[in-house]
Amino acid sequence: MDKVHDLVIVGSGPAGLSAAIYAQRARLDAVVLEKEYISGGQVVNTSEVDNYPGLPGMSGYELGMKLRAHADALEARFEMAEVKDIIIEETQNIVRTDQGDYTARAVIIATGARHRKLRVPGERELAGMGVSYCATCDGAFFKGRTVAVIGGGDVAVGDALFLARGCEKVYVIHRRDELRAARSMQEKLLALSNVEIIWDTVVEEICGEDQVEALRLKNQKTGDIRNLPIDGVFVAVGMDPNTDMVPASVDRDEKGYLVADENCVTNVKGIFAAGDVRTKTLRQIVTAAADGANAVESVQQYL
Repeated sequence: MDKVHDLVIVGSGPAGLSAAIYAQRARLDAVVLEKEYISGGQVVNTSEVDNYPGLPGMSGYELGMKLRAHADALEARFEMAEVKDIIIEETQNIVRTDQGDYTARAVIIATGARHRKLRVPGERELAGMGVSYCATCDGAFFKGRTVAVIGGGDVAVGDALFLARGCEKVYVIHRRDELRAARSMQEKLLALSNVEIIWDTVVEEICGEDQVEALRLKNQKTGDIRNLPIDGVFVAVGMDPNTDMVPASVDRDEKGYLVADENCVTNVKGIFAAGDVRTKTLRQIVTAAADGANAVESVQQYL
C-alpha cells in the first residue's frame, strides 16, 4: 500500500511555503507539490515588495527565495509535480499528479490565482508579441518605447510605476473614473511626467500584424472610439483562482474562489484552502503567509 502522509500541500507560493514551515515545526509528515521550477509563486515576478512588514524594498524573487530557504532549513520535503485531480475518500485523499499519486489524510490547496484575460480580439493572437501579463518579466523589452497598462488596482499601478522607469510613455487605461490602488501608489504614479491615465475607457481590440501596434479604445461614458498607437500592452485586470484540479464538492463563491474563512477550513473534511485561492478581502503576500500558518493549525486540529 502507498504511504499515507499526514499532509499534502499543493502549491509553493507564500501560502504553501508558510504551510511547509509550520508543518515542519508541528512535526507533521508533509510534502509540498510544486509545478514550477522555482518556489515563490507570483511574488517572484514582482520587482519590489513594499508591503511585507520588516522587509521594505526587497525584490519579490529575493523574498520568495528567503521563504524557500526557511522551509529548506527545516528540511521540508518538496516534489516537482503538477496536480491533475484530487480524489476525496472517507479517511484519506488521493492527490493525482503527472508524476504519480500521493495519499494524505489532509490536503492544503495553496494554488493561488492566474492573470485574468481581457478576452478581446487580438489578445490571444499577439500574446508574447507585445501582449504581456508580467511587467517585471517583459518590461525590459520596451525600454524607450510607448506602452499601455490595463487596470486600476495595485498590480496595474505597480506595473505602471515599474515601466515608467524605462519607457518613454506609459498609458494607464482604466474603466472607472478613479483608481483602486493604494493611495501611496497612486500619488507616486500621478507625480510622473511620462504617465498618462485614460479614464472611463475599455479596450475593444488589440491591433497589429506580427506585433502590437495600437489599441482600439472605447470611452464608456461618451461612446467615443479611438485608436491609441503603442508598442506593448500589459494586462492587469485581476486574477482567476487556480482550482481546476479541485473537486466540485468543495464550495466556491461566484468568482470561483474556494470558500474558507481565516481558519482555512472548507466544507469538505480534510480539505483546506490557503492564500489567493480562497475567499478573502485582501490578497497580499502577508495574508497568504498567515493563511499557511492558520491552515496547518486547522490541519492539526483535524488530524
